[in-house]
This record gives sequence, C-alpha cells and structure tokens, in this order.
Amino acid sequence: MSIDYYHIDASPPCRGPRLTAKALGVDLNLKKVDLFGAKEHLKPEFIKMNPQHTVPTMDHNGFYLWESRAICTYLADSYGKDDSLYPKCPMARAVVHQRLNFDLGTLYNKFGQCFFPIILRGASEIPDEKKTALYDALCLLDGFINSSGGYVAGDHITIADHSIAATVSSMAEAGVDISKYRHVQDWYKKVQVEMPGYAQVNQPGASMFGQMIKSKMAVHGITW
Repeated sequence: MSIDYYHIDASPPCRGPRLTAKALGVDLNLKKVDLFGAKEHLKPEFIKMNPQHTVPTMDHNGFYLWESRAICTYLADSYGKDDSLYPKCPMARAVVHQRLNFDLGTLYNKFGQCFFPIILRGASEIPDEKKTALYDALCLLDGFINSSGGYVAGDHITIADHSIAATVSSMAEAGVDISKYRHVQDWYKKVQVEMPGYAQVNQPGASMFGQMIKSKMAVHGITW
C-alpha cells in the first residue's frame, strides 16, 4: 500500500521518519514540497490533508498524519517485524516517548531558537543565552545516552535515535561542536554506520542545512 510522504530534504523532522522507514524496509513515495517559492503547503489540496500545513505530512491511502515523531511511531507500529525499534514493554516504550518529547520540546527547540531566526528572519546574531540553552540540552542528551547503554533510549537503536540523529546531524553540520559531549559524540559516530540508509536519507539533508545556515551566518559575520 502506497505511502505518500511530503517533505523537504533540509528539515530535520522530515528526515527522522525516513530513517525509521529505511530501518523497517518501507518504501516512501517522496514528494518534495516547495515552501518558499510556490508555497505548495498553503494550497487547498495540501491544507485538506494537513490544516496546520506543515512538513512532513504522510498520506497512507487517505489516512493523513503529520508531526514527524507521530509518523515514526505509526510506521514502527504498522510495519515492525519485532519491537526492537519501538518496544511494547510499557516502561521501555515510555522511555522512547520521553526521548522523542525531549527532542521536540527541548533539543530541537533549543537548536531552532539558535538558527531559525537567522534563516527565516535575517537575524544577525545568536544570543549567548540561546547557545547556553542548547549546550544544556546536549548535556542532558549526553547523560541519557550514558545511562541508557550507549543509545538514546536503551542499548540499541530505537525510533528515538532516528529522530535525534536527524537533529544532532543538522546541528553538527551547522557548526555546533559536539565533541565536548563524549557520549553524544560516540553515539553519533555509531549511528552513522549502524542506521540503514543513513548516508542516503539523512546526511545529504543535514549537509544541505549546514551549508544553508553557514552561508547566512557568513553574511552577518556570525560565528558559533
């Protein structure tokens, strides 16, 4: 059954579900959305699928779903051959959910507060307090990985790793130094090798994001 997946390559939230799909062996029918030129996300046919007009958006034979972490859970529940990516144990699953929510509400949020004003509003600086908040979030992530057994939510890759890998790769490509967080750095090296399709579905978009933000930072003389 065909799954249409509306996305843009540079967006971290768009890449997390693609990593989940690759891990599950699910082929997505990729549909790039022109957000800034044709503004395809504001057209009636898109808003009919997703009234919030955001990407990623999934159309699974008329079942519409958006919010990347919800898409990851749906794919894992629907196509997982076992529960390694998305545990059925209530406690283990709760940890995965906590990490997904940490990514959404803290890690990706603090990352966005640093970089999105530059991309979207032409900001000419990154306030020190925003940098500190992002470093604090990375410190928390470092502790999660250490206490969990080497991965974000356990001793192996789960969908939480997919989501957070998309975030961390984007910030690394944007110039954020993650080397001071030993467990994050070790984890990041591992997942680049261990995640199916990482080089194909995540790295190009992360590099694209990094190039885009660095070019805009250079215009304003912003350094990380």
